[in-house]
Amino acid sequence: MNNASRCESLHSWHADWSGLRVAVLGLGVTGFSVADTLVELGCNVIVVAKTADTLRLDMCSVLGIPVILDASNDGVPPDLVEFAPDLIVVSPGYHPTHPILTWSAANEISVWGDIELAWRVRDKVGTPAEWILVTGTNGKTTTTQLTAHMLLHAGFRVAPCGNIGVPVLDAVRDPAGFDFFVVEISSYQLHSLRHVVPVSSVCLNVAPDHLDWHGGFEAYVAAKAKVYANTKVACVYNRADARTQRMVEDADVTEGARAIGFGLDSPGPSDFGLVEGILLDRAFLDNRHAEALEISTLDELRANGLDSPHMVNNVLAASALARSVGASIEAITEALRSFHVDAHRYETVAEIDGVTWIDDSKATNPHAADASLSANSSIVWIVGGLLKGVAIDDLVTRHVARLKAAIVIGVDRTEVVRAFAQHAPHLPVVEVQTSETESVMEVAVGAAATFVAHGDVVLLAPAAASMDQFTDYAQRGRLFAEAVRSHLEP
Repeated sequence: MNNASRCESLHSWHADWSGLRVAVLGLGVTGFSVADTLVELGCNVIVVAKTADTLRLDMCSVLGIPVILDASNDGVPPDLVEFAPDLIVVSPGYHPTHPILTWSAANEISVWGDIELAWRVRDKVGTPAEWILVTGTNGKTTTTQLTAHMLLHAGFRVAPCGNIGVPVLDAVRDPAGFDFFVVEISSYQLHSLRHVVPVSSVCLNVAPDHLDWHGGFEAYVAAKAKVYANTKVACVYNRADARTQRMVEDADVTEGARAIGFGLDSPGPSDFGLVEGILLDRAFLDNRHAEALEISTLDELRANGLDSPHMVNNVLAASALARSVGASIEAITEALRSFHVDAHRYETVAEIDGVTWIDDSKATNPHAADASLSANSSIVWIVGGLLKGVAIDDLVTRHVARLKAAIVIGVDRTEVVRAFAQHAPHLPVVEVQTSETESVMEVAVGAAATFVAHGDVVLLAPAAASMDQFTDYAQRGRLFAEAVRSHLEP
């Protein structure tokens, strides 16, 4: 059996993985989980990474895993060529045209992502968990957490995992075992997806994002569409986003899978929706053509910050996923009463003198920022960062009437300032010139405070990634909150 055939034959934890030569690209959270798993399977493993923290390097040393640190990240390291891998498992950060991946294709070396590997070894602990896949440009993490929380209240053993921060391979290897994995999956991970058979799946929405990585919007959409492939029970889609409906229509699913729509309008049969402030299920009941089941109300959701339109959509999508695998309406209703949104996702930091300060640092693209802007009427907007090849012109045009001022952060502010000059020439715009991470938000908050009055919102919704000035969106949000509290202290 040749190397490629051997790789394709490996579809169980209990198959013979011994001696398989595997190169792992990347040594972040995902990359380490892959390397650790492969060693446990008996593979011969090497890691290639641009950078790595000391702890993971030490752990690799303990496990006997050689690590090639390739700071240039622009070629094929000679040690990798000499290793002659049978398989490469690539972390999401590696672009499809990276020289190592081009080299692997030329040499007919199999390439998987971590999700592919996790699916193949999912039977380590007892009966394999069913997988629920969640993707979309925005709302993935909240919907993943909501779905898992609902299933937990329904009495199932459930693990939220994937791009949410817990690698799927860590969940697969947990000796406790689970009934369901709710897997947040990014477009990067979907790009290399092949054999996964989810019980239910959703693409929440699609808007331009990561275009620099995918090479264009259509390629990005095509990657997102793979979430529905092979789905067994429910393909959940957004009725307000025609692309997600077309994805379902075009998907090659398991026979019998249903299309379940969600939206903020009145639901039809097989839909979830909203009528006079009441969230309804018209999909999972016997007489769905004449009746509906009440899930919750906007008034009830308001108590824990789930009543804004984009959050209601997340609740409806999660409810559809949970109902599709057997959660009762009562369990979902109870779960919603105790659910709290993650930090940095449209989180109110302070409310004083009639001014509300909101941290939506997780709005790392224009689509996410659009939802936050739409929820308010008089805004001082803190915006900017790494745009990832996406323009914000449409966002500025759509919301200029809501804006009192814009505070622009980011190392390269040129495109953001240009968008305001072109589409909102009379809007006050302040550029934060400092490049010091610890002072960016102090300056931004101080500038924002000069424009506010009673009834205004200061909104950190950058519409951009954070890594030009911050470690991640969480640090960006934390420093914003600290700056707000410092500014408001008497």
